[in-house]
Amino acid sequence: MSELFDAVDALLASRAVLPPPEERKRLRAAHGLTIDEVATALQVRRATVSGWESGKTEPRPPERDAYARLLDKLAELYPATQADTATPAPVADAAVPATFTAAPAPAEARSLSTGQASEAAVMTATENPQTPAPVAAAPAAATRPARTARTSSTSRRPGAKKAAPAGTRAGGADPRFENGPLAVVDVDDEGKVLAYCTGGLVLDVPAKSIPALVDWTLREAKLGAPKLSGPGKDADPLIVLTKAALERYGLPVTLTEEERLAGRLPEGHKVIKQLVRAEWKLTKRGFGPWARIYRPATGSERACVQLCIPSWNALDTRHWGDAGQLPPAELARVLGVYASRVMTPRGSTAVTGLELMTALHPPTRASEPDADGKRHSEHNTGSLGKDAIDPMNFPPCEVPDGHPVLKDLPRFHMRGPGEKLFEEAYDWARPMTDAECTLRHLVGIDVNMAFAAGANGLPVGLGEATHVKAHAFDPKLPGSWLVDLSHVDLFRVKVGKEWVELDGSLLPSPFTPKGERPEGPAWYATPTVAYAQELGYEVRPIEAWVRYDNGRYLDGWYNRLRDAYLATMADLGVDADLSPEDFLAAMDGYKARDPELGIVVSAVKATVKGGLGKLRERPRGEGWRPGEPWRALSRPTWRPDIRAAVISRTRINLHRKIVKHAAFTGQYPIAILSDCVVYAANGPSPLDFLPYRQGKPLPGGFKLGINPGLVKHEGTQDVLWGEEVREKFNAPELNLARYIKDGTVTDVDNGE
Repeated sequence: MSELFDAVDALLASRAVLPPPEERKRLRAAHGLTIDEVATALQVRRATVSGWESGKTEPRPPERDAYARLLDKLAELYPATQADTATPAPVADAAVPATFTAAPAPAEARSLSTGQASEAAVMTATENPQTPAPVAAAPAAATRPARTARTSSTSRRPGAKKAAPAGTRAGGADPRFENGPLAVVDVDDEGKVLAYCTGGLVLDVPAKSIPALVDWTLREAKLGAPKLSGPGKDADPLIVLTKAALERYGLPVTLTEEERLAGRLPEGHKVIKQLVRAEWKLTKRGFGPWARIYRPATGSERACVQLCIPSWNALDTRHWGDAGQLPPAELARVLGVYASRVMTPRGSTAVTGLELMTALHPPTRASEPDADGKRHSEHNTGSLGKDAIDPMNFPPCEVPDGHPVLKDLPRFHMRGPGEKLFEEAYDWARPMTDAECTLRHLVGIDVNMAFAAGANGLPVGLGEATHVKAHAFDPKLPGSWLVDLSHVDLFRVKVGKEWVELDGSLLPSPFTPKGERPEGPAWYATPTVAYAQELGYEVRPIEAWVRYDNGRYLDGWYNRLRDAYLATMADLGVDADLSPEDFLAAMDGYKARDPELGIVVSAVKATVKGGLGKLRERPRGEGWRPGEPWRALSRPTWRPDIRAAVISRTRINLHRKIVKHAAFTGQYPIAILSDCVVYAANGPSPLDFLPYRQGKPLPGGFKLGINPGLVKHEGTQDVLWGEEVREKFNAPELNLARYIKDGTVTDVDNGE
């Protein structure tokens, strides 16, 4: 009889009721679980769980019953709200400008909030990295606000909304933030203070002072954004102050030279005194271009507003173009698209890139209830934790000069490769061969989001390093390795499983940024040493600093930024599934189709590079002296080893493609600068030297396309131009990749 009961139980388990795929993702994300954690608990592969969440596959016994049990428990903790299932009402198409069309949302994502729809796209792309993520419908900010917003009679009432243009939602699914993540505050010709929100919404602002503006923002404006991760925190509202608003609230339109250098207003400024009297506080960086005004949190309630002041250079023109000069509605659109697809800006693009890592992997989470039913704060698995690594516990090879762990070195000591990890991007060039000089063109190709692609799937250390001697190399173990790679001969390497003969004199070494062959033992990150093995050579580390506590910390960060980039490029008419010829045509002048979205693309790319750069932030004045700690060292996200690993992998990814291309075509690069590679060709297009057969690229080589890791056309110049430039500056190895885009060379640039 027991066998019959077992059979009945198995039959019931095989039909265990499961929620729809999007709800499975919501429940997992709400509890802060990663796909890897669920897969480990259920003893299945990561791709299996991803398939269940995307709806491509369904679980079978015995995993189905366990999965159903997990989801049931999560549903008890995080019941679905009406906002989770509400579908935005359709709106009129007439408001959509002719130059902008919102991409249609995938069917499975239409009932999700903006963040959940983005996750649905991420899950699809995670299963097959070569398949671009579907682009969800543009969020509220993605459609240009109507020009009549300022004169709308309904917009003059506090809290009233103007009808959102087609393809948008007025605010997000969370009613607390129904007016969007941010507002640009301006003063109109009649002297009225208005807040321009995303989606064409304009609110009256009754506040007469900065403290009152902060209070209004938190009590009435309904601004902000939901958290990006289950254990995380909601995004604080962002208020952008125009020049007119600055004058209205008693702030200077521009900073004096002294204030600019200090990065803040003096403590005695009248507005700061107003804030103090109202019991508001400023962070340590004071009242500067990106000021944070807050009161200490009480329980889970936060009271914090972020200010952005463009006329104080809050929006760096290198990354935001002329965004700071845009009218309020247009600026709200630009920042709103960025906020909805990346996150609400917390400072510069570099600061925001770093904050995004933490937002996706909060340092702590709520524990399971104790005996008294209370939850406590505990370490969030997969994060970098809430405490910074003690500066004296960093490996000496991984830290920059002047770090406290190096304080005992002689003052003018120059560390060599055997003392210092030096993983940087390429800056390499060589003279052209006689055969290359007979060709007509120099064609530059550029890797899309190269450093983001280098971060994807990369295991990095989560905690402190362990020092080991003569440790057998493990390509899956993040760390820094002292090893001699001078024996790797680029004249004969393995490509795949076969040995091939190459002209190594025309190739840069993969082990040094300048492409020089190493001369002895040097420190390398794991991806670099692993590549030496891949090329067919034995490696024997002398010593290493390895991190046994590790994980794919940057995966979610990569996915979010990739989706933001692809969605915005799709809005600009550059889709991920275009043929090579159509892709090149679509990329021609793509920013001119919508200059505001072009700004967003630049800001997303700057977020990648800047965020990674912040992982090894150097001292910034403040009276610092070599050997003393500086402010950035107090962050858990000060991790030069993670930065080094990403750069190492990015450089190796590029070299792998170059070698594959050389082995197949016999063509070699002339110059490389970071993610740009220059080849000589008979025609001006990348298709004149990239090997395509029936529309398909060389497997493992360069491929034209918009996805991160694929390449686009950077620029084309004549071979004669290249020779004349090098002759003019008497520099036969001048890096032409630096100038290939427009051909302008003002002076010799040494790359520093």
